[in-house]
Amino acid sequence: MSIITKMITNADAEVRYFTPGEIEQIKIFVKSGERRLLLVQALTQGRDRIIKQAASELFQRRPSLVSPGGNAYGSEMTATCLRDMDYYLRLITYSVAVGDVTPIEEIGVIGVRQMYRSLGTPIEGVAEGVRAMKNIASSLLSSEDASEVGTYFDYLINALN
Repeated sequence: MSIITKMITNADAEVRYFTPGEIEQIKIFVKSGERRLLLVQALTQGRDRIIKQAASELFQRRPSLVSPGGNAYGSEMTATCLRDMDYYLRLITYSVAVGDVTPIEEIGVIGVRQMYRSLGTPIEGVAEGVRAMKNIASSLLSSEDASEVGTYFDYLINALN
């Protein structure tokens, strides 16, 4: 949910118009929109690199994942792992676009621990993969942009732990 949606929901629940402070927050949000979209574009364009390098780092750190019996053993299971990494990166771009963690929370976190546990997937490995994606993505961005995007990666990492 974007800051604007939250303000509309709050104002409507209180049957009132926006306050001057809320109007100022909306101005700031709108002005930052182009920057957020540039960050989304950078992450989207770097998607293949981010996912492939992060997977490579993850599998080097946790070779048991790609060993016989591991959750990413074999081409089909490795593809599933890469698909999940792509899914989380996509959710991060949604959150960057709206300037809020709601897409990560509502789409990607609710129920994920139970799902991974039922599949026998080590959640700490998933979090480590997201951490690797954060590091790769950060290397593609300026330090200011990496810091902003990093907050969404960190939110997801903490939610997985």
